[in-house]
Amino acid sequence: MTRDDTLAGVDSRTVDTDRLETHYLESGGSGRADEDGRTIVFLHGNVSSSRFFEDVMAELPARHRAIAPDLRGYGDSEPKPVDATNGLGDFEGDIRALVTELDLERPLVLAGWSNGGGVAMRYAIDHPGDVAELVLVNPLSPYGFGGTKDTAGTPCFDDYAGSGGGIGNDAFVAGLADRDRSEEGETSPRKVLRTYYVDPTHEFDDDREESYLTGMLDTATGEENYPGSSKLSDNWPGIAPGETGVNNAVSPKYCDLEAITDIDPDDKPPVLWIRGDSDQIVSNASLFDLGTLGRMGELRDWPGEDVFPPQPMVDQTRAVLETYADRGGAFEEVVFGNTGHTPHLEVPGDFRDRLESVLRG
Repeated sequence: MTRDDTLAGVDSRTVDTDRLETHYLESGGSGRADEDGRTIVFLHGNVSSSRFFEDVMAELPARHRAIAPDLRGYGDSEPKPVDATNGLGDFEGDIRALVTELDLERPLVLAGWSNGGGVAMRYAIDHPGDVAELVLVNPLSPYGFGGTKDTAGTPCFDDYAGSGGGIGNDAFVAGLADRDRSEEGETSPRKVLRTYYVDPTHEFDDDREESYLTGMLDTATGEENYPGSSKLSDNWPGIAPGETGVNNAVSPKYCDLEAITDIDPDDKPPVLWIRGDSDQIVSNASLFDLGTLGRMGELRDWPGEDVFPPQPMVDQTRAVLETYADRGGAFEEVVFGNTGHTPHLEVPGDFRDRLESVLRG
């Protein structure tokens, strides 16, 4: 399936790889990047799609070739099941197949946002020679999402209770499944977009908001996709990760990206880490983390700071990147003020300036 409503300069395409029927957006050169340009691949986050990078792609200099695929189960790509036991491996394998099928010029710039940042890290671990530079935008912690207590990624419980498919909000998932475009309720997809994806003071252009909302609603729901399956646990809050679905793939039970520090120094791509200072989704006190909600008194029987504190997601990322630098790599951390989980939407000019500095090499 292709789209007929893309922004000027951005094309919608679909290709069959040996793994997945993949829809992607493309801007810039239609063949290999010219000698003054580079190739960049954008990887979107959870409950979103390539639509969230369309604005950036439309404004990039035409000499750069930009590709933004819809990941498995998102947007207009095939909604194949996600095997969570391989962490983010299904997504990484799909992107590798796409890069190969499109014969993209390598090494390329890989830019991942949120969960897409985790996919980008996994790709760099498995195929470091493919990646010239790595741009991480409010990325998933290298230790996954939920259920860890310190900068070393120590799990709160041996079965990783408090993370995975069972911690998704049922009303929000139902809103996605019903393609709810209303403004009603605290958990409606539109309300979540306006409240949590961006700093709450941010206001969307009406047409662009509708496109981003569509990108959220084009999420395959259920135990094999979003949020995924779960298991009962004797540990708080009584639920542990299952083996299928997105939220289990990013559970620390299966997602451990610390191996990025072990890439050979000669192959370590420079890392640009961009984040917003008011991110409510990936932070040291995420409002989507059960430790934070327990501390706030929103969840019953929270076992306390010693057992299940808020996951220090930003501190975990910084600790891993500092080790990455100590072992021969390099990284830069850029923080945008009054900006939430989507700097590429909230401060597009500043974001584009940083991105173009990477593309200039």
